[in-house]
Order: sequence, then C-alpha cells, then structure tokens
Amino acid sequence: MSKYNIVELKEKKAEYRSLVSPQTLDELSESVLQILVMNKKYLDKDYSALKLARELGTNTRYISAVMGAKFHQNYTTFVNYYRIQDAKSILTDRRYLDLRMTSVSEMVGFANRQSFYAAFFRLEGITPRDYRMEYIAHHPDVLKAPAKRGRKKKEA
Repeated sequence: MSKYNIVELKEKKAEYRSLVSPQTLDELSESVLQILVMNKKYLDKDYSALKLARELGTNTRYISAVMGAKFHQNYTTFVNYYRIQDAKSILTDRRYLDLRMTSVSEMVGFANRQSFYAAFFRLEGITPRDYRMEYIAHHPDVLKAPAKRGRKKKEA
C-alpha cells in the first residue's frame, strides 16, 4: 500500500457526459468557477457537489459532466487544488509560521488533517510540513521579525 493511500485514477467513460450540450457545459463551467473559486466556497468543508448543483438549479450528473469535460478532473480534485494553493500561501506566510497543520487544514476547508496531508501529497509530492520546512530552508529571512514601522519622536 502506498503512502497516504494514493492510487492512480482510472479513466471512466460516462455516457451522460455526451448528452450535455456544449453551451450548457460553458454556462455551467462559468457558474462553477464563480461560485467555487471567486466566492471561495471551496473553503467550506461542508460545501459538496450536491449543494453546488442545488445552487445552480441542476443535478450532480451535470456537475460531474462539467468537471470532467471542462476541468478534466472530478469535483473533489478541483476543490482540493484551490485548497492546497491557499494552504501553500499560509504555510509560507511569516504570520502563520506557528500555526499547526490541523489549523491550516481547517482554514482551507479540509475536514481533518489526514485528508489535508493526503491531498497535499497527491498534488505536490511532499507533505505540508516538509513544504514549509523547505521554504524556510530556502528563505531563512522569513523567520526574522519584521522591522517595526512608525515615526520617530522628535526630541525637544
């Protein structure tokens, strides 16, 4: 068994995907991007493909068709990509260096640390902790306290 239970995805052919018109796919893909990415619904751990479908007035098969045809991935992989991008920003931000991985995983919408680690490793090929440590090793100045800005008081 591989580390973090990562298995290779098998290509599946779903007949209903070919029944969705290209115009509908375009419209739905724009709406999916607006809701999930622009409105950052991917940060909500409880926001599912079913909730997205209901919000768009469609069903999960159409959401699945859009994800496959337009984004070449499934709903979970799509959402996790954006979560991991946010996590990478948090992991390398000096304001959050003392944050534990469980807190980072919650901030970006994962239900638990294990699923965060598995998704991160699947996309980046490295654990979140190792990612942070590599960043710090290459950017040691991130550990330095920022210089305080402010006015100097005039002496009388």
